[in-house]
Amino acid sequence: MAGQIDAKLEELGIKIPEAAAPAANYIPYTVSGNQVFVSGQVPFVDGKIQYQGKVGADYTTEEAAKCARICALNILAQVKAACGGDLDRVVQCVKLGGFVNCIDGFSEQPKVINGASDLMVEIFGDKGRHARFAVGTNALPLNVAVEIDAIFEIN
Repeated sequence: MAGQIDAKLEELGIKIPEAAAPAANYIPYTVSGNQVFVSGQVPFVDGKIQYQGKVGADYTTEEAAKCARICALNILAQVKAACGGDLDRVVQCVKLGGFVNCIDGFSEQPKVINGASDLMVEIFGDKGRHARFAVGTNALPLNVAVEIDAIFEIN
């Protein structure tokens, strides 16, 4: 039934933003066969970067998880564009890769990236369960706190 995911988004009060254009010499997603590879998404909201700084100094784990959720919404914007606007074409969220710009000694990267993982399951149910990694780094582009890439299977 077409529109199931759109109905779920409406029920949850979640709005998928417009897909952002790339900021450099790359494309925001590539479709290869039945897979969509989404380039790393950062916390853009209404065309503006949010959450610039380091987790563990500038942001708590909980604040950074909200940042990861924004990154996940931007991932979904790219997947929606790749699917011609129809998120019902998603068969599975296959994998998320999460990078956390954090201070030395910070070890809660998985809790941060849960902000994205939880959103995928909230929207897609079992189709949102995925493999993933969550790593800390000393810097990310534009000094964002979180960047996440993704792989989805579509039909």
